[in-house]
Amino acid sequence: MILELADIRIHPGQQAEFDQAIQRGLTEVISQAKGFAGYKVNKGIESPERYILTIFWETLENHTVDFRESAAFLQWRAIVGPYFAAPPVVEHFNLLTKSS
Repeated sequence: MILELADIRIHPGQQAEFDQAIQRGLTEVISQAKGFAGYKVNKGIESPERYILTIFWETLENHTVDFRESAAFLQWRAIVGPYFAAPPVVEHFNLLTKSS
């Protein structure tokens, strides 16, 4: 299992619209992708224009190749991209340990 972590910054004052857009993009586009295994979105308290999106993928290639090189990626970016103040910072992680 691979964790994709995307640190997203949006334009000020667009939180309500972005909240709807990211949920739509996740349910309509990303959740249909090969290897998709779940997601979580956290919204900043001190920085309300900051969002942390975590997506679980079966393999790294499910995100970096299967999704990123597909038409679905363009759909996703068309839905959420207009709100970005800067390109998201995206990194991938392997699970080291977890609690029950």
